[in-house]
Amino acid sequence: MDWARDGADWPNREASRFVKAGGLTWHVQIMGSGPPVLLVHGTGASSHSWRDFAPALARHFTVIAPDMPGHGFTGAPSHYRMTLPSMAAAAGALLDTLGLSPEIAIGHSAGAAIVLRMALDGLIAPRLIVSLNGALLPMQGPVGPLFSSIARTLLMIPVVPWFFSWRAGDRGAVERLLAGTGSTIDDQGIDLYAKLMRDSGHVGNVLAMMANWELEPFARDLPRLRSRLLLIAADRDRAIPPDVSRKVQKLVPGSELLIQRGFGHLSHEEAPEETAELVLREAGVPA
Repeated sequence: MDWARDGADWPNREASRFVKAGGLTWHVQIMGSGPPVLLVHGTGASSHSWRDFAPALARHFTVIAPDMPGHGFTGAPSHYRMTLPSMAAAAGALLDTLGLSPEIAIGHSAGAAIVLRMALDGLIAPRLIVSLNGALLPMQGPVGPLFSSIARTLLMIPVVPWFFSWRAGDRGAVERLLAGTGSTIDDQGIDLYAKLMRDSGHVGNVLAMMANWELEPFARDLPRLRSRLLLIAADRDRAIPPDVSRKVQKLVPGSELLIQRGFGHLSHEEAPEETAELVLREAGVPA
């Protein structure tokens, strides 16, 4: 997306900066003071998804919230580099350029897999990793093996990203898509997702990420995680059911699971203060 055109009303705009790292130009928001905390959004989202969550953490920490490669205002690598290890390495390059080493790393959905991959690959060594409704295991059932191949097929058809972005012109379609996650978010959130989805470049990069996402090797590596892992799973999540986090808890020695009641997949947007309080409590920050 174009910052001059699309960024005029971007949440927390005053915290935004553009940084060259790892061959990309990144849009990253940095706010607050104190020990660094990294926030990594999920597939199809951007820094906007932390619009209220990040300021709550920034009362105690230096918060780093980038748009991930190919998402929002961050440049896109080759579609073939939209893999989990490559995106983890790219985020590591950004932190190196910023000279920041996160004490806490928080990822939502696929973003949780990215921060865990970073830790497993020695790119970060946080004392705490928080997975918010983490998409951490391969999709189960007969549809699972077809997921990446379908995305690859769609990616090969040039008109597909344009069609999805055109469809996002119907705000009702975006509302229905978000409601399908089990979450109810505010009008600003819906408008921002619609803005992202109207950009065919963003949509094409989301498809590329889906096409290249392989979680089988990642799941095999999870038991060797050394950082403390807190899994937060919302009980109304229709995108990533809490059972996924329960299975991960069994895979990672010493990991902990908290069930968040009454929210869906976007719980950090539905209830940013409450979700931030959960994280702060587990991070040992006094109320």
